[in-house]
Amino acid sequence: MNANNDQPRLRRALISVFDKTGIAELARTLSDLGVELVSTGGTRALLESEGVPVIDISELTGFPEMMDGRVKTLHPKVHGGLLAVRANETHRSAMRMHQISPIDLVVVNLYPFEQTIRKPGVTYDQIIENIDIGGPAMIRSAAKNHGDVAVLVDPADYAMAIEAVKQGGHIPLPLRQRLAAKAYARTAAYDAAISNWFAEAIDFPDMPWRSFAGTLSEVMRYGENPHQWAAFYKDGSNRTGVATAEQIQGKTLSYNNINDTDAAFELVSEFSPEDAAAVAIIKHANPCGVAIGETLIDAYRKALACDPASAYGGIVAVNREIDSETAEEIVKVFTEVIVAPSITEKAKAMFEQKKNLRVLITGGMADTKAKGLTVRSVSGGLLVQTRDNRNVEDCELKVVTRRPPTDKEMIDLKLAFKVIKYVKSNAVIYVRDGATVGIGAGQMSRVDSSNIAVIKARDAAKAAGNKTSPTKGSVVASDAFFPFADGVEAAVAAGATAVIQPGGSIRDEEVIAAADKADMAMVFTGMRHFRH
Repeated sequence: MNANNDQPRLRRALISVFDKTGIAELARTLSDLGVELVSTGGTRALLESEGVPVIDISELTGFPEMMDGRVKTLHPKVHGGLLAVRANETHRSAMRMHQISPIDLVVVNLYPFEQTIRKPGVTYDQIIENIDIGGPAMIRSAAKNHGDVAVLVDPADYAMAIEAVKQGGHIPLPLRQRLAAKAYARTAAYDAAISNWFAEAIDFPDMPWRSFAGTLSEVMRYGENPHQWAAFYKDGSNRTGVATAEQIQGKTLSYNNINDTDAAFELVSEFSPEDAAAVAIIKHANPCGVAIGETLIDAYRKALACDPASAYGGIVAVNREIDSETAEEIVKVFTEVIVAPSITEKAKAMFEQKKNLRVLITGGMADTKAKGLTVRSVSGGLLVQTRDNRNVEDCELKVVTRRPPTDKEMIDLKLAFKVIKYVKSNAVIYVRDGATVGIGAGQMSRVDSSNIAVIKARDAAKAAGNKTSPTKGSVVASDAFFPFADGVEAAVAAGATAVIQPGGSIRDEEVIAAADKADMAMVFTGMRHFRH
């Protein structure tokens, strides 16, 4: 690398920004320090209005801006001034021959492509016009030649750059390296947003190259375990949820907090607040209690009753504003995080008494029908899939047994299949009267999941002083088909009266026969919800 750690004084800067935050102050300070400023279009007009001396880019290039500003900085006198290695005599000779002056600093941020694609009603052509060409080209040129040139792409870095120039007359190499790394990360994220939008806009899911990017929100103390580094990056989609929520109290969220809170809020968002109050309690990314009710406190009590032992230290998500009555009930159990669309002042005051409790306000519910991709790393690559954005309401339900479910059973069956989508596979859950009463998750055998759900249900009932198992008179849901009749037989033994499952096993007839023998109603959804 031809890095010039003893760079001469910074003499010329090119400034072209869409986001003009802090740009007048930066430009004025640079000008006062004797730096010549070159600028474009709206940025130049702003600086002139602020009384900052500035040269128009066309004076530098000898060529006018054209094509609605599409062509203004794509010129040898710009990129030659950025890319020339100052210590290279061949480069210096070319600059003299073609009257190219060096540019020592580039201050550029880009057209707001990411923001534009999120605007309601935005057209294809409007999106295309917000793809920046000259900006990324200048950023990459300056970053490549960071041995001689500094590049600023983030207003947050202006103060640091100003201080460096004030102290030494230039920006030192270690800082130029960091700024170059940040610049390439920015253009990579920008291009990722563009390519992913194109892939979706023209329905090209199997595009041969795929990029994923995010903006750093925070670096965490550690990851899932203390020996792991971790950070939270936002993808810019602004979909309502953990990434957009306002944390109104408590310590910074940990890696596990964010993972579990996301699972809880996504689950509870499956239930419309207009239809019923809903509560989901999550522990280690699995539900340990989910319920609906006429009121939030009713739903919370029912959800907690499913597995109160596991709820200790868990995440509570609700789909309605938290009132003081519900808050008073929640604080009786140690809870790590509460996430809700809103909260009353009385409830907020109650939570403030619990200093270790984190409270997040989302302002609304997540759109569980939204399109999008999920990404998971594997050795040597990435697994990418579309989001599981369908639920039981999207299914054509098929009653396959002699006895159809009652209206009451059907309500619980639909609830169960909404919840099963968020339980780790293999998953079997029992629901009664609008609440989960037993949850079995993450087992290699579906029968084992069923047995665990029953055991946990009986343990919870015993701890509460109830002699009757909660699974008696319940309905049961499975995330995938029952491969053998033994899964249904286990549900019958637990006292379940109806079952909902995807269907599709080669032994469906055997499974249906087992249900008919027990006078159990069975509904096929035709939709599987594996969650690994």
